[in-house]
Amino acid sequence: MYSFEPNEEQQMLVDAVGKYAANDLRPAAHDAEEGREFPKKLVSKGWELGLLQASVPESYGGFGDRSAVTGALAVEEMAFGDLAGALSVMAPSLFATPILIGGSEEQKQQYLPKIVCGEWAPYTAALMEMSFDFDAHSLKTTAKADGEQYVLNGEKIFVPFAKDAEAMVVYANFNGVTQGFIVAKGSTGLVVSEEREKLMGLNALPMYRVKLENVTASRLGGASGHDFELILAAMRIASAAAAVGVAKSSFEYAKNYAKERDAFGVKIAQKQAVAFMLAEMRTEIEAMRLLTWEAAWKLDNQKEDFCIDAYLAFTGSADMAMMVTDRGVQIYGGHGYIRENPVELLMRNGRGFPMLLGLAIV
Repeated sequence: MYSFEPNEEQQMLVDAVGKYAANDLRPAAHDAEEGREFPKKLVSKGWELGLLQASVPESYGGFGDRSAVTGALAVEEMAFGDLAGALSVMAPSLFATPILIGGSEEQKQQYLPKIVCGEWAPYTAALMEMSFDFDAHSLKTTAKADGEQYVLNGEKIFVPFAKDAEAMVVYANFNGVTQGFIVAKGSTGLVVSEEREKLMGLNALPMYRVKLENVTASRLGGASGHDFELILAAMRIASAAAAVGVAKSSFEYAKNYAKERDAFGVKIAQKQAVAFMLAEMRTEIEAMRLLTWEAAWKLDNQKEDFCIDAYLAFTGSADMAMMVTDRGVQIYGGHGYIRENPVELLMRNGRGFPMLLGLAIV
Protein backbone atom coordinates (compact mmCIF):
# COMPACT_ATOMS: atom_id res chain seq x y z
CA MET A 1 0.00 0.00 0.00
CA TYR A 2 1.28 3.46 -0.83
CA SER A 3 1.16 6.53 1.40
CA PHE A 4 -0.73 9.75 0.74
CA GLU A 5 1.81 11.71 2.78
CA PRO A 6 4.52 13.47 0.75
CA ASN A 7 8.05 12.81 1.97
CA GLU A 8 10.20 15.69 3.16
CA GLU A 9 11.82 16.36 -0.21
CA GLN A 10 8.49 16.24 -2.04
CA GLN A 11 6.92 18.64 0.46
CA MET A 12 9.79 21.11 0.11
CA LEU A 13 9.47 21.02 -3.68
CA VAL A 14 5.69 21.40 -3.60
CA ASP A 15 5.95 24.34 -1.17
CA ALA A 16 8.52 26.11 -3.38
CA VAL A 17 6.48 25.52 -6.55
CA GLY A 18 3.29 26.61 -4.79
CA LYS A 19 4.85 29.94 -3.77
CA TYR A 20 6.12 30.53 -7.30
CA ALA A 21 2.70 29.70 -8.76
CA ALA A 22 0.83 31.99 -6.38
CA ASN A 23 3.28 34.90 -6.27
CA ASP A 24 4.64 34.92 -9.82
CA LEU A 25 2.55 32.93 -12.31
CA ARG A 26 -0.95 33.84 -11.17
CA PRO A 27 -0.44 37.65 -11.10
CA ALA A 28 1.17 37.56 -14.56
CA ALA A 29 -1.34 35.21 -16.20
CA HIS A 30 -3.81 37.75 -17.63
CA ASP A 31 -1.23 40.11 -19.14
CA ALA A 32 0.74 37.18 -20.54
CA GLU A 33 -2.37 35.78 -22.23
CA GLU A 34 -3.27 39.14 -23.74
CA GLY A 35 0.32 39.87 -24.77
CA ARG A 36 0.80 36.33 -26.13
CA GLU A 37 4.07 35.87 -24.28
CA PHE A 38 5.16 34.94 -20.79
CA PRO A 39 7.94 37.13 -19.32
CA LYS A 40 11.27 35.36 -19.83
CA LYS A 41 12.43 36.32 -16.35
CA LEU A 42 9.48 34.47 -14.82
CA VAL A 43 10.13 31.39 -16.96
CA SER A 44 13.79 31.46 -15.88
CA LYS A 45 12.74 31.83 -12.24
CA GLY A 46 10.52 28.76 -12.56
CA TRP A 47 13.34 26.83 -14.24
CA GLU A 48 15.60 27.61 -11.28
CA LEU A 49 13.25 25.69 -8.99
CA GLY A 50 14.87 22.58 -10.48
CA LEU A 51 11.89 20.37 -11.31
CA LEU A 52 13.71 18.66 -14.18
CA GLN A 53 17.07 18.73 -12.43
CA ALA A 54 15.56 16.95 -9.43
CA SER A 55 14.47 14.05 -11.64
CA VAL A 56 17.83 13.54 -13.37
CA PRO A 57 20.60 11.47 -11.70
CA GLU A 58 23.90 13.08 -10.74
CA SER A 59 25.69 11.12 -13.45
CA TYR A 60 23.85 13.24 -16.04
CA GLY A 61 24.12 16.58 -14.26
CA GLY A 62 21.04 16.48 -12.05
CA PHE A 63 20.61 15.91 -8.34
CA GLY A 64 17.86 13.33 -7.92
CA ASP A 65 15.90 10.42 -9.35
CA ARG A 66 12.83 10.57 -11.53
CA SER A 67 9.50 10.09 -9.78
CA ALA A 68 6.18 10.44 -11.59
CA VAL A 69 4.45 11.01 -8.24
CA THR A 70 6.75 13.92 -7.39
CA GLY A 71 6.31 15.28 -10.91
CA ALA A 72 2.52 15.10 -10.66
CA LEU A 73 2.55 16.97 -7.35
CA ALA A 74 4.73 19.72 -8.83
CA VAL A 75 2.77 20.02 -12.09
CA GLU A 76 -0.51 20.40 -10.20
CA GLU A 77 0.90 23.19 -8.06
CA MET A 78 2.41 25.04 -11.02
CA ALA A 79 -0.72 24.76 -13.18
CA PHE A 80 -2.69 26.17 -10.25
CA GLY A 81 -0.81 29.43 -10.91
CA ASP A 82 -1.17 29.47 -14.71
CA LEU A 83 -1.23 26.72 -17.29
CA ALA A 84 0.67 28.52 -20.05
CA GLY A 85 3.36 29.59 -17.61
CA ALA A 86 3.68 26.08 -16.23
CA LEU A 87 3.99 24.53 -19.68
CA SER A 88 6.57 27.16 -20.66
CA VAL A 89 8.75 26.41 -17.64
CA MET A 90 8.51 22.66 -18.21
CA ALA A 91 9.01 22.67 -21.99
CA PRO A 92 12.62 21.38 -21.88
CA SER A 93 11.31 18.29 -20.06
CA LEU A 94 9.44 17.33 -23.24
CA PHE A 95 12.83 16.63 -24.77
CA ALA A 96 14.90 15.60 -21.75
CA THR A 97 12.49 13.23 -19.99
CA PRO A 98 11.92 10.91 -22.99
CA ILE A 99 15.70 10.68 -23.34
CA LEU A 100 15.94 9.86 -19.65
CA ILE A 101 13.21 7.22 -20.00
CA GLY A 102 14.15 5.58 -23.27
CA GLY A 103 17.33 7.11 -24.62
CA SER A 104 20.58 5.26 -25.18
CA GLU A 105 23.51 5.90 -22.86
CA GLU A 106 25.17 7.92 -25.59
CA GLN A 107 22.07 10.11 -26.02
CA LYS A 108 21.79 10.68 -22.29
CA GLN A 109 25.41 11.75 -22.04
CA GLN A 110 25.10 13.96 -25.10
CA TYR A 111 21.97 15.92 -24.17
CA LEU A 112 21.04 15.71 -20.49
CA PRO A 113 24.02 17.47 -18.86
CA LYS A 114 23.86 20.55 -21.07
CA ILE A 115 20.10 20.86 -20.57
CA VAL A 116 19.90 20.40 -16.81
CA CYS A 117 23.12 22.26 -15.98
CA GLY A 118 22.39 25.30 -18.13
CA GLU A 119 19.82 28.05 -18.16
CA TRP A 120 16.34 27.47 -19.54
CA ALA A 121 16.57 26.78 -23.28
CA PRO A 122 13.86 25.94 -25.83
CA TYR A 123 13.83 22.17 -26.24
CA THR A 124 10.55 20.54 -27.19
CA ALA A 125 8.65 17.54 -28.58
CA ALA A 126 6.10 16.98 -31.36
CA LEU A 127 3.34 14.41 -30.87
CA MET A 128 -0.07 15.81 -31.90
CA GLU A 129 -1.36 15.72 -35.47
CA MET A 130 -4.30 17.39 -37.21
CA SER A 131 -6.80 14.55 -37.14
CA PHE A 132 -10.25 14.28 -35.57
CA ASP A 133 -9.46 10.67 -34.64
CA PHE A 134 -5.93 11.30 -33.39
CA ASP A 135 -4.37 8.19 -31.89
CA ALA A 136 -0.87 8.27 -30.44
CA HIS A 137 -0.50 4.62 -31.42
CA SER A 138 -1.41 5.22 -35.06
CA LEU A 139 0.46 8.29 -36.21
CA LYS A 140 0.38 9.56 -39.77
CA THR A 141 3.92 10.92 -39.52
CA THR A 142 6.19 8.13 -40.73
CA ALA A 143 9.78 7.07 -40.15
CA LYS A 144 11.84 4.82 -42.42
CA ALA A 145 15.28 3.40 -41.74
CA ASP A 146 18.14 4.72 -43.84
CA GLY A 147 21.30 3.01 -42.68
CA GLU A 148 21.97 4.10 -39.10
CA GLN A 149 19.70 7.12 -39.54
CA TYR A 150 15.96 7.49 -40.10
CA VAL A 151 13.94 9.62 -42.50
CA LEU A 152 10.79 11.37 -41.23
CA ASN A 153 7.83 12.67 -43.20
CA GLY A 154 4.64 14.23 -41.86
CA GLU A 155 3.13 17.23 -40.11
CA LYS A 156 2.73 18.05 -36.42
CA ILE A 157 0.64 20.64 -34.58
CA PHE A 158 0.80 22.28 -31.15
CA VAL A 159 4.61 22.13 -30.89
CA PRO A 160 5.79 24.49 -28.12
CA PHE A 161 8.76 26.77 -28.88
CA ALA A 162 9.35 24.97 -32.19
CA LYS A 163 10.58 28.10 -33.93
CA ASP A 164 13.57 28.48 -31.61
CA ALA A 165 14.00 24.91 -30.39
CA GLU A 166 17.57 23.66 -30.06
CA ALA A 167 16.29 20.14 -30.74
CA MET A 168 13.03 18.23 -30.57
CA VAL A 169 11.75 14.70 -30.12
CA VAL A 170 9.37 13.89 -32.97
CA TYR A 171 7.07 10.89 -32.60
CA ALA A 172 6.38 8.90 -35.74
CA ASN A 173 5.03 5.60 -37.02
CA PHE A 174 7.90 3.20 -37.56
CA ASN A 175 6.77 -0.16 -38.94
CA GLY A 176 3.43 0.19 -37.15
CA VAL A 177 4.92 1.17 -33.79
CA THR A 178 5.18 4.69 -32.36
CA GLN A 179 8.77 5.72 -31.72
CA GLY A 180 10.54 8.96 -30.84
CA PHE A 181 13.21 10.47 -33.06
CA ILE A 182 15.68 13.22 -32.21
CA VAL A 183 15.66 16.06 -34.74
CA ALA A 184 18.37 18.70 -34.54
CA LYS A 185 17.80 22.41 -35.06
CA GLY A 186 18.10 23.47 -38.68
CA SER A 187 17.77 19.97 -40.10
CA THR A 188 17.19 19.89 -43.85
CA GLY A 189 13.48 19.48 -44.59
CA LEU A 190 12.36 20.70 -41.15
CA VAL A 191 9.85 23.53 -41.74
CA VAL A 192 8.33 25.48 -38.86
CA SER A 193 5.32 27.68 -39.57
CA GLU A 194 5.92 31.43 -39.47
CA GLU A 195 2.66 32.05 -37.65
CA ARG A 196 1.86 30.67 -34.24
CA GLU A 197 -1.14 28.46 -33.59
CA LYS A 198 -4.28 30.51 -32.92
CA LEU A 199 -6.21 28.85 -30.12
CA MET A 200 -9.01 29.59 -27.69
CA GLY A 201 -6.59 29.58 -24.76
CA LEU A 202 -2.93 29.12 -23.92
CA ASN A 203 -2.00 32.12 -26.04
CA ALA A 204 0.99 32.89 -23.81
CA LEU A 205 2.56 29.58 -24.86
CA PRO A 206 4.10 29.89 -28.35
CA MET A 207 3.06 26.84 -30.37
CA TYR A 208 3.72 26.12 -34.04
CA ARG A 209 3.00 23.64 -36.81
CA VAL A 210 5.95 21.62 -38.00
CA LYS A 211 6.37 19.91 -41.38
CA LEU A 212 8.92 17.17 -41.92
CA GLU A 213 9.98 16.50 -45.50
CA ASN A 214 12.60 13.75 -45.64
CA VAL A 215 14.14 14.92 -42.38
CA THR A 216 17.08 12.84 -41.19
CA ALA A 217 16.91 11.95 -37.48
CA SER A 218 18.31 9.54 -34.92
CA ARG A 219 16.07 7.06 -33.13
CA LEU A 220 15.43 7.48 -29.43
CA GLY A 221 17.13 4.56 -27.75
CA GLY A 222 19.30 3.77 -30.77
CA ALA A 223 18.71 0.83 -33.09
CA SER A 224 16.70 -1.10 -30.49
CA GLY A 225 14.32 1.81 -29.86
CA HIS A 226 12.31 2.27 -26.67
CA ASP A 227 9.02 1.49 -24.94
CA PHE A 228 6.63 4.25 -26.02
CA GLU A 229 4.02 3.22 -23.42
CA LEU A 230 6.25 4.55 -20.64
CA ILE A 231 6.50 7.94 -22.33
CA LEU A 232 2.80 8.11 -23.23
CA ALA A 233 1.75 7.27 -19.67
CA ALA A 234 4.08 9.98 -18.32
CA MET A 235 2.46 12.49 -20.71
CA ARG A 236 -1.07 11.49 -19.72
CA ILE A 237 -0.30 11.72 -16.01
CA ALA A 238 1.27 15.17 -16.45
CA SER A 239 -1.79 16.42 -18.33
CA ALA A 240 -4.09 14.97 -15.67
CA ALA A 241 -2.12 16.69 -12.90
CA ALA A 242 -2.23 20.00 -14.78
CA ALA A 243 -5.99 19.64 -15.21
CA VAL A 244 -6.38 19.13 -11.46
CA GLY A 245 -4.33 22.28 -10.84
CA VAL A 246 -6.38 24.41 -13.24
CA ALA A 247 -9.65 23.07 -11.82
CA LYS A 248 -8.49 23.69 -8.25
CA SER A 249 -7.69 27.31 -9.16
CA SER A 250 -11.16 27.88 -10.64
CA PHE A 251 -12.79 26.23 -7.64
CA GLU A 252 -10.89 28.44 -5.19
CA TYR A 253 -11.90 31.59 -7.04
CA ALA A 254 -15.54 30.48 -7.21
CA LYS A 255 -15.69 29.38 -3.58
CA ASN A 256 -14.22 32.64 -2.27
CA TYR A 257 -16.53 34.71 -4.47
CA ALA A 258 -19.60 32.75 -3.36
CA LYS A 259 -18.73 33.35 0.30
CA GLU A 260 -18.47 37.11 -0.27
CA ARG A 261 -21.24 37.85 -2.82
CA ASP A 262 -24.60 38.95 -1.41
CA ALA A 263 -27.87 38.25 -3.20
CA PHE A 264 -31.23 39.00 -1.62
CA GLY A 265 -29.67 39.44 1.79
CA VAL A 266 -27.60 36.24 1.96
CA LYS A 267 -24.28 35.02 0.65
CA ILE A 268 -24.75 33.05 -2.56
CA ALA A 269 -22.73 30.20 -1.04
CA GLN A 270 -25.79 29.61 1.15
CA LYS A 271 -27.98 29.11 -1.91
CA GLN A 272 -28.56 25.41 -2.39
CA ALA A 273 -27.89 25.45 -6.13
CA VAL A 274 -24.52 27.14 -5.67
CA ALA A 275 -23.56 25.05 -2.64
CA PHE A 276 -24.32 21.83 -4.53
CA MET A 277 -22.23 23.01 -7.49
CA LEU A 278 -19.28 23.77 -5.24
CA ALA A 279 -19.61 20.42 -3.50
CA GLU A 280 -19.64 18.52 -6.79
CA MET A 281 -16.69 20.53 -8.10
CA ARG A 282 -14.63 19.71 -5.02
CA THR A 283 -15.63 16.04 -5.11
CA GLU A 284 -14.58 15.63 -8.74
CA ILE A 285 -11.27 17.44 -8.17
CA GLU A 286 -10.38 15.18 -5.26
CA ALA A 287 -11.41 12.04 -7.14
CA MET A 288 -9.24 12.88 -10.15
CA ARG A 289 -6.33 13.93 -7.95
CA LEU A 290 -6.32 10.51 -6.26
CA LEU A 291 -6.64 8.70 -9.60
CA THR A 292 -3.71 10.72 -10.96
CA TRP A 293 -1.58 9.92 -7.92
CA GLU A 294 -2.42 6.23 -8.24
CA ALA A 295 -1.49 6.23 -11.93
CA ALA A 296 1.80 7.98 -11.14
CA TRP A 297 2.58 5.49 -8.36
CA LYS A 298 1.86 2.57 -10.66
CA LEU A 299 4.14 4.04 -13.32
CA ASP A 300 6.94 4.52 -10.80
CA ASN A 301 6.56 0.93 -9.65
CA GLN A 302 6.03 -0.52 -13.14
CA LYS A 303 2.71 -2.12 -12.25
CA GLU A 304 1.18 -4.14 -15.05
CA ASP A 305 -1.82 -1.85 -15.55
CA PHE A 306 -0.02 1.52 -15.28
CA CYS A 307 -0.99 2.47 -18.85
CA ILE A 308 -4.69 1.87 -18.14
CA ASP A 309 -4.69 4.04 -15.03
CA ALA A 310 -2.76 6.76 -16.86
CA TYR A 311 -5.38 6.78 -19.63
CA LEU A 312 -8.25 6.91 -17.12
CA ALA A 313 -6.60 9.75 -15.23
CA PHE A 314 -6.07 11.70 -18.46
CA THR A 315 -9.61 11.33 -19.83
CA GLY A 316 -11.28 11.70 -16.43
CA SER A 317 -9.31 14.82 -15.50
CA ALA A 318 -9.96 16.40 -18.88
CA ASP A 319 -13.73 16.00 -18.41
CA MET A 320 -13.49 17.18 -14.80
CA ALA A 321 -11.54 20.32 -15.73
CA MET A 322 -14.12 21.28 -18.34
CA MET A 323 -16.95 20.85 -15.85
CA VAL A 324 -15.28 22.65 -12.94
CA THR A 325 -14.01 25.63 -14.91
CA ASP A 326 -17.38 26.05 -16.62
CA ARG A 327 -19.13 26.12 -13.27
CA GLY A 328 -16.57 28.57 -11.97
CA VAL A 329 -17.83 31.00 -14.61
CA GLN A 330 -21.46 30.15 -13.79
CA ILE A 331 -21.01 30.96 -10.11
CA TYR A 332 -19.55 34.37 -10.96
CA GLY A 333 -22.55 35.03 -13.21
CA GLY A 334 -22.14 37.70 -15.89
CA HIS A 335 -18.97 38.93 -14.23
CA GLY A 336 -17.35 35.56 -14.89
CA TYR A 337 -17.66 36.11 -18.64
CA ILE A 338 -15.58 39.30 -18.54
CA ARG A 339 -12.12 38.98 -20.08
CA GLU A 340 -10.36 40.40 -17.02
CA ASN A 341 -11.83 37.80 -14.69
CA PRO A 342 -9.41 34.93 -13.95
CA VAL A 343 -12.12 32.26 -14.22
CA GLU A 344 -12.73 33.24 -17.85
CA LEU A 345 -9.16 32.33 -18.81
CA LEU A 346 -9.30 29.20 -16.65
CA MET A 347 -12.39 28.03 -18.54
CA ARG A 348 -10.74 28.59 -21.93
CA ASN A 349 -7.63 26.74 -20.81
CA GLY A 350 -9.64 24.00 -19.12
CA ARG A 351 -11.55 23.30 -22.32
CA GLY A 352 -8.32 22.40 -24.09
CA PHE A 353 -7.19 19.44 -22.01
CA PRO A 354 -8.56 16.75 -24.33
CA MET A 355 -6.25 18.21 -27.00
CA LEU A 356 -3.26 18.92 -24.77
CA LEU A 357 -1.59 15.51 -24.84
CA GLY A 358 2.14 15.84 -25.35
CA LEU A 359 2.59 19.34 -23.89
CA ALA A 360 3.78 18.11 -20.50
CA ILE A 361 5.53 15.06 -19.08
CA VAL A 362 6.55 13.84 -15.63
